[in-house]
Amino acid sequence: MMERENSKRTRIVGLRFTSEEYAKIERKWKTSTCRKLSEYIRKHLFNKPITTNYRNQSLDDFMAEMMRLRGELNAIGNNFNQAVKKLHTLNQISDFKHWLISYELEKKTLFNKVDEIKMQIQKMAESWLQ
Repeated sequence: MMERENSKRTRIVGLRFTSEEYAKIERKWKTSTCRKLSEYIRKHLFNKPITTNYRNQSLDDFMAEMMRLRGELNAIGNNFNQAVKKLHTLNQISDFKHWLISYELEKKTLFNKVDEIKMQIQKMAESWLQ
């Protein structure tokens, strides 16, 4: 239905905006659910309802931090899996000793990241409880 409606649009209206005006329109458009700027302007012109999204900056910051930590944990997990695979192929005691040292370093890194995640979650919880 929307495509039929769009296909009937044959008239073009050109508008010129200052940089500030365009930035203001673009900012409002990006907070809406409209996929295209033309859709946003058309709804605004014809007084149709425009759905906007309100974002919580502290939650956005928290999610960005969690995504970063998730990436680091994934990298640590991959390293750990590679170390375990290597363990299964070891034939000599010296190789095993080297693996143990490497394992201890990876384990320490993992525990540090888990502690960092716990601190971030605690900080976020304290912020939300205020």
